[in-house]
Amino acid sequence: MKGFVDDIEKLTTGNSDFRRVLYTGKHMQLVLMAIPPGGEIGAEVHDTHDQFLRVEEGRGEVVIDGTTSAIADDFAIIVPAGARHNVINTGDTPLKLYTLYAPPEHRLDVVHPTRPDAESDDEHFDGRTTE
Repeated sequence: MKGFVDDIEKLTTGNSDFRRVLYTGKHMQLVLMAIPPGGEIGAEVHDTHDQFLRVEEGRGEVVIDGTTSAIADDFAIIVPAGARHNVINTGDTPLKLYTLYAPPEHRLDVVHPTRPDAESDDEHFDGRTTE
């Protein structure tokens, strides 16, 4: 196995897709996200998944079970399984972040250019991994 080794800041800030799966392991998945100004991920709950998010560029707010916190470059966020959460871009530029799902949430190699693309694709992790 080779794993994943790359410049995550460069990949994240260079990403323009709402969601882009980079690497899927058996127990964890790496996903890039770009949220346009005024956009959001959309309130959601992952009952069996912990989630880590790292903001590389932009500003916004994260809401976790009703608690709102401002976020900006270099902020890290951990959302425990079962917590209702949302990430909202309150800035004038795209909010660029990467997230780790443990276990994986999305199907291998998924790319959703926009949030409507993501919402219209009923895809979930199907057990296939990058290697």
